[in-house]
Amino acid sequence: MEDNDIRQDVTREFVAALRAAEQKGDVEDLVALFSDDAELFRLDGAGTRRGEAQEFWQQYLDQFKEISTQFTYVVEGDGDAGLEWQSTGTLANGRDIDYVGSTFLTFEDGKILGVRTYYDTAAFLEVPASTG
Repeated sequence: MEDNDIRQDVTREFVAALRAAEQKGDVEDLVALFSDDAELFRLDGAGTRRGEAQEFWQQYLDQFKEISTQFTYVVEGDGDAGLEWQSTGTLANGRDIDYVGSTFLTFEDGKILGVRTYYDTAAFLEVPASTG
């Protein structure tokens, strides 16, 4: 999917800011897209967070030595968007990772009010060597 396939400015800005954060390791531009009380959720057991965009995205980046996300599909509505993606990279422990997921955004007046991210959590599990 090319960025020019994305119709809504907020969705396009989110994609660009996430890519920049992954490349530079700086989440400031990404965080600036979110309202102060945005609801944030991902499958990490922490549940829904409110107003913690800085921590949310920094914790995301801290899992990796390097990571790159390719967006493969987008559906946009009036005030929301759904994005499918695939991320590849290296975890902080040096293990390679390749996983897929979906991110759902809600927004209003140019600010992201909520993000919900669902992904293959099994990709993060350490698989013990077979003793077979």
